[in-house]
Amino acid sequence: MQLYSTKNATAFVSLKEAVMKGLPDDNGLFMPEHIPTLSADFIENLEKYTFPEIAFEVSKTLLQGAIPENDLKKIIDKSITFPAPVIQLDESTTILELFHGPSLAFKDFGARFMAQIMSYFNQKEDEELIILVATSGDTGGAVAAGFHKTPGIRVVILYPSGKVSPLQEKQLTTLGHNITALEIDGTFDDCQALVKKAFLDKKLNQKLRLSSANSINIARLIPQSFYYFEAYKQVKHLNKPVVFCIPSGNFGNLTAGLLAKNMGLPIHKFIAATNENDVVPEYLGSGNYTPRPSVRTISNAMDVGNPSNFARMADIYANLKGNPELNGSTWNNMKEDIVGFGVNDPATKEGIKEVCTKYNYVIDPHGAVGYLALKQYQKDNPDILGIILETAHPSKFISDVESILNLKVDIPERLAILSDKPKVATFLPKDFTTFKDWLNKNL
Repeated sequence: MQLYSTKNATAFVSLKEAVMKGLPDDNGLFMPEHIPTLSADFIENLEKYTFPEIAFEVSKTLLQGAIPENDLKKIIDKSITFPAPVIQLDESTTILELFHGPSLAFKDFGARFMAQIMSYFNQKEDEELIILVATSGDTGGAVAAGFHKTPGIRVVILYPSGKVSPLQEKQLTTLGHNITALEIDGTFDDCQALVKKAFLDKKLNQKLRLSSANSINIARLIPQSFYYFEAYKQVKHLNKPVVFCIPSGNFGNLTAGLLAKNMGLPIHKFIAATNENDVVPEYLGSGNYTPRPSVRTISNAMDVGNPSNFARMADIYANLKGNPELNGSTWNNMKEDIVGFGVNDPATKEGIKEVCTKYNYVIDPHGAVGYLALKQYQKDNPDILGIILETAHPSKFISDVESILNLKVDIPERLAILSDKPKVATFLPKDFTTFKDWLNKNL
């Protein structure tokens, strides 16, 4: 398997280099040189495979021998250890529950797979690998859980002060050991900018082995494609066009869905559901892509004003790989597969109420954004089957959800036990020089 940068399709690297570096030197994003197609027989008989078997077949096909099959199977067996069930609300609406992992978020799939694959590639290295990760909420908890006590790897998590839920913050700041939390006086975009600048700083990279665990790392993206196949397997018998509605922030989840579609999964359409940070829906509607500072919402994991993975989306639909210009052709190609809707906070709150009243199902704010976007799409497309990605357990946003519904939300034990643990985090300004000094002094 060879990979290129979204900014240069003429220079290729191995899977190991792409995973361990995280970002190309030109600040693009790594993409597979070729996205292979799975056999029609495999797609037609998905229901005969277990979730780990599906994950193994998809990854084996995509990685094309970059990891020996026996080793890859061990990585999958250690990563895909919890389910991704589809819950039917009505005849046209289903929910893909992605919160059954250790941190109660969809990012557990990517984080656990990445921890295993990085550990595999790192096993013969003497120097410690430093993983820098910016989080708007769920990424940090999933990465912390996935990498906790992994030999030879240290994780530094940057999160925006006051902009993650209290229980999310506890997931980032209570594990200790090889997990360090930095509380940044800024937004998620500021955290992500600090991480990117660190990767591009030559002197810093000469001193430290740095890598990324955000969805900018291809090792996070690949396993997120697995559950699209697993979900389709569960609804295939309904014989309806399948539309995936994806609550979106940094757009790694939707990009993983595009990967699945390009490998042969018959997905009818994608819905990019955002909160008021609706840069991508705006682009899909007008052809104008205008990143802007993020605004704070109750669906905080999607508070992203300049989504990194949009570069990968553009690259998939551009006529020339490695040069994803946002011309009319790219826009026309993309909007054939993706529609976008933005949802504000008042509507999100009403969506949470509606799902609870109508279906007796407690949905989190991000899933509610997806629900409302799907209902908007279904007004003109009533004959499709919608699958809403429920990306996190509602207890992670317990104060908002309980206030909106006026009922008590149960907290799973693996999250509840964190509430009494002391927070350990270092507060830093959103200044790169200060951040770089901290890295040099502490790592």
